[in-house]
Amino acid sequence: MRSILQSIYKILTTIGTAVAGSEKNFTNGSINRAIFMLSVPMIIEMVMESLFAVIDIYFVGKVSVNAIATVALTESVIMIVYALSIGFSMAATAMVARRVGENKAEQANNVAVQAIFITILTSLIFSAAGMFFAKDILTLMGGEKDLVEEGYGYTMIMLAGNATIMLLFLINAIFRGAGDASIAMRVLIVSNCLNIILDPILIFGFGPIPAFGIEGAAIATTIGRGIGVIYQLVMLTSSKGIVQVKLKHLKIHWDTIWKIIKVSAGGIGQYMIGTLSWLFLVRISAIFGSEVLAGYAIAFRIIMFTILPSWGLSNAAATLVGQNLGAGQADRAERSVWKCAFYNMIFLGLISVIFITWAEAFVHIFTSEAKVIEYGALALRIISFGYIFFAYGMVIGQAFNGAGDTKTPTVINLFCFWLFELPMAYIMAIHFGLGPAGIFLAIAIASTALAVVSIVIFRKGRWKLVEI
Repeated sequence: MRSILQSIYKILTTIGTAVAGSEKNFTNGSINRAIFMLSVPMIIEMVMESLFAVIDIYFVGKVSVNAIATVALTESVIMIVYALSIGFSMAATAMVARRVGENKAEQANNVAVQAIFITILTSLIFSAAGMFFAKDILTLMGGEKDLVEEGYGYTMIMLAGNATIMLLFLINAIFRGAGDASIAMRVLIVSNCLNIILDPILIFGFGPIPAFGIEGAAIATTIGRGIGVIYQLVMLTSSKGIVQVKLKHLKIHWDTIWKIIKVSAGGIGQYMIGTLSWLFLVRISAIFGSEVLAGYAIAFRIIMFTILPSWGLSNAAATLVGQNLGAGQADRAERSVWKCAFYNMIFLGLISVIFITWAEAFVHIFTSEAKVIEYGALALRIISFGYIFFAYGMVIGQAFNGAGDTKTPTVINLFCFWLFELPMAYIMAIHFGLGPAGIFLAIAIASTALAVVSIVIFRKGRWKLVEI
């Protein structure tokens, strides 16, 4: 009994250390411990990031149908902001982690500042678009006149305040690259708590505070993220972290900026390829009716939420690769990737068993329509068969990114998603007469192909030689 209690205490202590973020350099010691220390706060961070959209749509859903549609249309435009944010973030994580591994703290500070400069300048373009063309954007996206009149304020505020989205992504990526994953986690906890509190107050009003309707959701989200960015900047300029930005660092270095742009281009491409392939699959699904489309959409959201821990492990792999390559320990970087991938395979393998066994129960949480449940469960079951391979594809893709080799996973994604998955989905669903099952089967096969190709290229080891 005593040994069991000691084991429990040790586990809880380790979790507490991971959440506190007292360990930041992962170029020596146990790889398993390094993975745990990085992945725990990163998993919590991923969950927190996903809550923004869930909370907003929950409260906005109580306003009107047009309000829900406005959020959906605006999110479609903001996906471009997300693409740029993710690209810059990949570059920041890779370059900061490399400099930290090389024990070049001043260069890590320089990378952080230049990445922030690029992000702020880029965000100004979207801010101007939101301030002056919000109505035109909604109209272009297919919004009807009454929707545009009711919802343009939401679009204007979200786009005008897009810097909070981009900086939140970017600075958290800087912290992750430096091994400060716990700070990134705490930032999103603070931001989400504020959003949860402010959403109902600003949408429906409270006491002397007037009801802003759908615009209140945009104000709440922007304030929540904005306070998070302020918290990030305070931590970034403090003397406690590895990356410490001071006034002397606020200078433009064009060579560093150019490197960030080159590395981030691949990350932007990866996100856009994945997003557009999903949109095309939605379009193919729509051929078979609204029940199939709804079932696939629900299954996709369930899958995206349940693989959040996998993204935590994948991001941990990226940080470990960057730091260890910087420290001249390529073999340790490679061992870290294989261990992360193995743990991810175990996790997603368990998830696939759960989905295959109780698929209907999960889809039923979101709908009571029998046909939607049928197709949603079918999607979950078939796609889950590719989970074990998908586990390796996720981690190895992020490992390439962590090394600064964003081009390789971009090319792999382009081949596996656009040149393989999409044509196969259409042919199997339409020409082979498999219907919706053909679409879901194509996704599972493409995920498997992506993993196999990634493993083959990763084993060649060219990612170890990338200079950033």
